[in-house]
Amino acid sequence: MRTQVAIIGSGPSGLLLGQLLAEAGIDTVILDRAGKDYILGRVRAGVLEEGTVGLLDKANAGARMHAEGLQHDGFSLAFDGRDHRIDLFGLTGGKRVMVYGQTEVTHDLMACRESIGALSIYDAANVQPHDFDGQAPFVTYEKDGVAHRIDCDFIAGCDGFHGASRKAVPERSLRTFEKVYPFGWLGILAEVAPVSHELIYANHPRGFALCSMRSAHRSRYYIQCSLDEKIENWSDARFWDEVRRRLPAHHAEAMFVAPSFEKSIAPLRSFVAEPMRFGRLFLAGDAAHIVPPTGAKGLNLAASDVHYLFSGLVEHYKESSSAGLDAYSQKALARVWKAVRFSWWMTTMLHRFPDTGDFDQRIQEAELDYLTHSRAASTVLAENYVGLPF
Repeated sequence: MRTQVAIIGSGPSGLLLGQLLAEAGIDTVILDRAGKDYILGRVRAGVLEEGTVGLLDKANAGARMHAEGLQHDGFSLAFDGRDHRIDLFGLTGGKRVMVYGQTEVTHDLMACRESIGALSIYDAANVQPHDFDGQAPFVTYEKDGVAHRIDCDFIAGCDGFHGASRKAVPERSLRTFEKVYPFGWLGILAEVAPVSHELIYANHPRGFALCSMRSAHRSRYYIQCSLDEKIENWSDARFWDEVRRRLPAHHAEAMFVAPSFEKSIAPLRSFVAEPMRFGRLFLAGDAAHIVPPTGAKGLNLAASDVHYLFSGLVEHYKESSSAGLDAYSQKALARVWKAVRFSWWMTTMLHRFPDTGDFDQRIQEAELDYLTHSRAASTVLAENYVGLPF
């Protein structure tokens, strides 16, 4: 089999890249080691920057998002028992974010790909990129016990942190940066109306809490927890009691509760791999970088990678120019590191660390107070939250 671009990974970045390339008349094949149902069952982020929304529209995959997604003009920082609203729309000259679950984005992109008859291969075992340092790269995989090969011009590694793409790069060619945070997030999903129509990020002596949603009837809540916590020790009743303790009283009293249908603990870390291009192999999304979810940047960074890679591939095929592909890693990493910084800043500002002393606590409180009372500081937060330009 031959294609122009072989895409490893059928998450949002791989699917978005495939759909954009299809709209531009460029042939792709997508491979994933997992099955379709498993991919659609993964619960992930749900805050989309305007740039991500625009890319989904460009891929003709945004109709249901606009019909069912929730546009948010702001969010609240809760501390000292009160809400302090960040007016995203007013501070950024009219920009917003869209609350729409990553699972729904994946579903929409899969449906678009199926509607045009583009090839996706699921349950592909032992997917491996080869010869990407030369002029004739190819990808091998096994399906139902049979070995297959796909020849291509380029390989896009969109297969996540644990995927084969980054692992195929020689260690001497790769530099990695990592920060592991000493806590995690315990999160639940419940079919219940959210406590607020906008997100609430709460700083509390007992730890961080986040009140989010996937729709007007489905809520997503998180609380900071230690890394040695066990899911089985957290009943729904215990979780609801704890999240209430970390919110201002008026939110705690207004909160509706319901049985959870998903409960998990996620560790927090920052990770960046440099560069993001190796000959004819390009890394995108979680294959190249991970950020803590505090700043809502994971899916959005994957989308900005796709923007730069798609632009470079179109320039290569339509204009016979390699300039865009040559600049891919530098452009993508410049935006990645700004988002990594923002996510680190939000995380350190809102969480309680094990070694936080009285001095550190006062610094954190002073920063939050300054941030919410200075228009200049609030603007910095708002413009990063809605997403820096591509």
